[in-house]
Amino acid sequence: MKASRVFLLSPARCDGQRGKLLLKPEAIFPLAVQLRAPEGAPIGEVFSFLSGLYFRGKLSYAGTFADPPLGASPVLIVTTDRGLARSEDRVRPDDLRAFAQVDLATADERFTGPLRRDLERLDRQTPPDTRFVLLGSIATGKYADTMLDVLGDRLVFPLDFVGRGDMSRGGLLLRCVSEGRELDYASVAGATRRGPRPPRLPRR
Repeated sequence: MKASRVFLLSPARCDGQRGKLLLKPEAIFPLAVQLRAPEGAPIGEVFSFLSGLYFRGKLSYAGTFADPPLGASPVLIVTTDRGLARSEDRVRPDDLRAFAQVDLATADERFTGPLRRDLERLDRQTPPDTRFVLLGSIATGKYADTMLDVLGDRLVFPLDFVGRGDMSRGGLLLRCVSEGRELDYASVAGATRRGPRPPRLPRR
């Protein structure tokens, strides 16, 4: 029997062309209109729009295979300035502008402080056998190092992510959802963080 699993999703970039399109005051497509409404739009949907195939794959895969312990959120999304958010949490234009102000390449205290706070709370509030599956890159330390420092061996990642680019990962995750096939995971601690690019996914 598999251990309980909570998925941690790396953030979407908020300062790219899709972000600018979404934040245009004159934009009339449904998500842009919803984002400007008083209640805002779910961050999972917003990040799926911003990141396209990759985040859509992460969100769909996590929603399919998460098995959280009682009381825990099944899917948590990393943000750049406020720690972890549930996929259904609402955001508005000012939130996206704030996200875009923090450069993950520097990973300063504005990012690591809130993230560490939420990870420590997760660590305290979940059973010791809960595994946290990072759907994101471990090749750099932007968020993986902070997660590893708090969660230790409880932090795992899909082995098939090594060497793949974002689009390939997104396609792989969506394919796994359609096939009902969960990937194999390995501990981030001691893992090979970079590797050769695997063969392209076969055409369906």
